[in-house]
Amino acid sequence: MAVTAAMVKELRQATDAPMMDCKKALTENDGNMEKATEWLRERGVAKSAKKADRVAAEGSIGVKISADFKRATLVEVNSETDFVAQNDGFKNLVATTTTQAFETNCEDVEALRQTQLEGADFSAYFDETVAKIGEKIEVRRIAALSGNENVAVNGYVHSNTRIGVIVAIECDSAKTAEAMTPVAKQVAMHASAMKPTTLSYKDFDADYVEAETKGRIEAIKKENEELARLKKPLKNVPEYISMCQLTDEVMAKAEENIKATLKEQGKPEQIWDKIVPGQIARFIQDNTTLDKEQALLDQNYVLDDKMTVAQAVEAAGKAAGGTAEISAFVRLEVGEGIEKKEEDFAAEVAAQMA
Repeated sequence: MAVTAAMVKELRQATDAPMMDCKKALTENDGNMEKATEWLRERGVAKSAKKADRVAAEGSIGVKISADFKRATLVEVNSETDFVAQNDGFKNLVATTTTQAFETNCEDVEALRQTQLEGADFSAYFDETVAKIGEKIEVRRIAALSGNENVAVNGYVHSNTRIGVIVAIECDSAKTAEAMTPVAKQVAMHASAMKPTTLSYKDFDADYVEAETKGRIEAIKKENEELARLKKPLKNVPEYISMCQLTDEVMAKAEENIKATLKEQGKPEQIWDKIVPGQIARFIQDNTTLDKEQALLDQNYVLDDKMTVAQAVEAAGKAAGGTAEISAFVRLEVGEGIEKKEEDFAAEVAAQMA
């Protein structure tokens, strides 16, 4: 199959890999976009940037939290331009839509349109408001979290209104839950900045972890080639990238290797027990990079990077006299997964003059 310039451009936009690598990947895989993407990832060429990172869709995220901090709703409302997203009419529309979704317990966009607002379908209010604003506007996503008296639910919307997060923390008692309310907001603020994609490393798909492992190892090897050329310290090349790969057998082997190294170094065996735990901790640190990037519980907490988010919440619960653990979170960012059509102004003018 002939590889066209359009195909190369599409693959480059999806992977952020160099143009010639994209062409080679497509040629090697008979123009199959999916296989070409995998080919690039396995060779460490595809960068971590995804289409979602380059989304141009505009709009705002709205959040509504109950007074008792037991329920929270997030809503994404999209507009065509950022200009309209800053309009007071649009801001009021987002606020009303968020409140409507919260009060009717709606998490489905179509169901929300059929709810009642002041004796009429909500869709009538929404469509009339959109017509006044004069631009295509739509509710794209709705998410909600709730819990009983032992759960603290809180949220945060960033100042640009493009990112919103809600968090639920499960506690041992209502008293602890009350104390954890501000912590839930702090965790939401952390998640808005650090972009976790899942709660725990346990949620990762095995095939995804395997593919990421190959790509990351190859990427570090390539980086080390350049570092060696510049005579700079090389980066450690990990064997693994997630805790889900560190089985009992893997950890036993790691400890065995550490002890063998200590023996080679002539370290007295009676002090190994003081050295081995630190070496094991370093091994885990070096081999769980995926978890720290994408799993909320395993990320280093921005307010105290000596602890993970899970450890920080556990410590806060203990300080409040009980126990606390994050049970769920939702992070929405305006336009995730949407690609705005690119306008080629020069080509458009040339076409009209032809």
